[in-house]
Amino acid sequence: MEQELHTIKRTDETDDILLAALKLFAEQGYFNTSLTDIAKAAGLTTVSSIYQSFNNKQAIAIKLNDMIFDSLNVSIDDIRRRNQKASEQLRSFVNLLFKLTDEAPNIMRFLLVMQTSEFIPQQKPLLETPAFTKVVKIMQAGIRAGEIRNIDPLLATGFFLGVINNTLRMVLSGELEKNADAYQPQAWLAAWNLIAKKSTCF
Repeated sequence: MEQELHTIKRTDETDDILLAALKLFAEQGYFNTSLTDIAKAAGLTTVSSIYQSFNNKQAIAIKLNDMIFDSLNVSIDDIRRRNQKASEQLRSFVNLLFKLTDEAPNIMRFLLVMQTSEFIPQQKPLLETPAFTKVVKIMQAGIRAGEIRNIDPLLATGFFLGVINNTLRMVLSGELEKNADAYQPQAWLAAWNLIAKKSTCF
């Protein structure tokens, strides 16, 4: 899990804009955030500075969305290279998501909580993104290997991620009071037992 999403390095003004926008979008919503808000949070003196990098607010959101999913895609590739069994790959993926929830909650709010299709119309559903398509492939491999029950791989992915994502959403919303890490063993066990050919946790 060396490939992590939790840092967007502050190297120039464009990155400052992205960091500021991510924080504001996650905390107060896309539609409640103005370019003036973003400029102020990024430490810029005028909104016109934003236009040197982005045409509009939507362009900022699209760039953030692309960066997050590209990084997630790379992380899943790394997980698949480092682990052979589907169960190990899924466990590492869950570890990544829980770690990000504790260390980079704004990224996870953008990923799991915000309705990005409302302001990025061309955004694919989560399970149709390249990153999550690879999770479906992990499920397919697990079914072939006899680790995962012989059910539709997309359905298995939906069952599994339903438990994981809902747990993380409850942490991010404050419905669950502890850090995500405190709930990871329970969430993993519940999610894995939904799809495992034998209801055991490795």
